[in-house]
Amino acid sequence: MEAPVTHPSVTVQRQTTSSKAALTLAALIVLTIPTMPFWASGGYIRWAVELSCLIAIAQMWNLLAGYAGLLSVGQQAFIGAGGYALFVLAGKLGVNPFAAVILSVGLPFVLAIPFYLLLKRLDGPYFAIGTWVVAEALRLLTSNISYVNGGGGLSLRVMAEYSQHQRAIGITILSAVLLLLTVGGTYWLLRSRHGLALTAMRDDPVAAESQGVNVARLRFLIYIAAAAGTGLAGAVYYMAQLRITPESGFDPYWASICIFVVMVGGIGRIEGAIIGALVYFFATRFFGQYGATYLIVLGLLTMFMALYAPGGIWSLLTKIRDWPWFPTARLLVRNR
Repeated sequence: MEAPVTHPSVTVQRQTTSSKAALTLAALIVLTIPTMPFWASGGYIRWAVELSCLIAIAQMWNLLAGYAGLLSVGQQAFIGAGGYALFVLAGKLGVNPFAAVILSVGLPFVLAIPFYLLLKRLDGPYFAIGTWVVAEALRLLTSNISYVNGGGGLSLRVMAEYSQHQRAIGITILSAVLLLLTVGGTYWLLRSRHGLALTAMRDDPVAAESQGVNVARLRFLIYIAAAAGTGLAGAVYYMAQLRITPESGFDPYWASICIFVVMVGGIGRIEGAIIGALVYFFATRFFGQYGATYLIVLGLLTMFMALYAPGGIWSLLTKIRDWPWFPTARLLVRNR
């Protein structure tokens, strides 16, 4: 094997000062979340759990639409599937509920395979409509299955066996693991050789395929990975809620949240999904009381960003100061 050719005047750089600071902060946040039951109130713990789930779901949709080019408006299918898998495993089959959260990923993973084999024949808006139809079919099917109490939904009564402190410890640990797997996993993937293929596919799928990228196979794998990550977020979220119904688990509003978060934050960037999730989360907490007016404003903001700032808030920030948090490209830096 030949030694890599280097040039004394330049260096290949994968990290920047801003990314080192961002990664350090991200690691501290992931490590801090499980400690919250020992110093934070229940309200702040709920905020941390919900925000973790929101970031994870947005990150999976961003990976799906921003890199694989698969515009889905039916990711609620996997949120509901993950949630119901948890309630069945823990409530019906007696599995430890915290272990059941991890095991619940299996159902979205399995469902994603036939779903994609069916949907891959569609393209563009037809694919998007197909994902919504699949999610609605799952909602109607679940509403008519007596084993899961039909439209009445299920409650996670088994959690009564644990104290409030024990539940808080378990759910915060799961939230930290969720962020590590979805955000950290996405970052690891995009920095790998598959990440180069994903970036090429995002920019031009035809050109990527002409250069040897197996676009069909990569889209299939990303669809399954996004389904599993979304399902895990759904399980964590509904464990915190202690109740699930077909209307809540398979609510189309989940798709609207994904679109808003990623479009406003910045599609095709890890940072964009995080920023969009933060904007949506805090806007909901502080302005959700205005009801329909608030939702109209969110819709208009999404349209404005799509028309005048398609790169989202993150692209606007990079024009002011290019400080990447999770860089995936290799930079050539001139040596002094």
